[in-house]
Amino acid sequence: MAVQAVKLLQSTVANWQRHLAAKAKLHPMAKGAVTYAIMWPTGSLIQQTLEGRHFGNYDWQRALRFSLFGALYVAPTLYGWVRLSSAMWPQTNFRIGIIKAITEQISYGPFACVSFFMGMSLLEFKTLSEAIDEAKEKVAPTYKVGVCIWPFIQTINFALVPEHNRVVFVSICSLMWTIFLAFMKTHHPTELTEHSHHESLAETQS
Repeated sequence: MAVQAVKLLQSTVANWQRHLAAKAKLHPMAKGAVTYAIMWPTGSLIQQTLEGRHFGNYDWQRALRFSLFGALYVAPTLYGWVRLSSAMWPQTNFRIGIIKAITEQISYGPFACVSFFMGMSLLEFKTLSEAIDEAKEKVAPTYKVGVCIWPFIQTINFALVPEHNRVVFVSICSLMWTIFLAFMKTHHPTELTEHSHHESLAETQS
């Protein structure tokens, strides 16, 4: 009986694995959601490590918020944008890749920045007015950095990567970006300006 039970359990697990694999193939957004659910909190934890935290005093609630926001909001909206852009420009070549990348920075980029700061603030149970104030303060400097790097990444994504793998590709590339977002979420732009100013003075004095 024990041997039969083990075989039945193995058969059930194997069936579920095949079922999940088939679902992942049918639904690329599921792959993106799973990837973001892992990559975004990883970015948060890396940023916390750079702050000097360690396993014993990580802010796990912050990491959980990153996981929820990445999986349940970023992945679906990014998947929708990828599908829309593929419908508008079905060709896959370098020129179309550049057009898609520029279009994304004009449309999806600002939307993503605003959504991040407002969404994460609301997950912290801040009021709507507080979320709006934080977005006003941090969206512009964050977007300026994004404009410098994302067009290049997305040109490669749209020009060379198959559509069904694009969300996953972007999520992997966005790990460093997520670390930056986590940094911007916990710091004020004035702190960055003052830090840059002090560094400039130090270099001048040396």
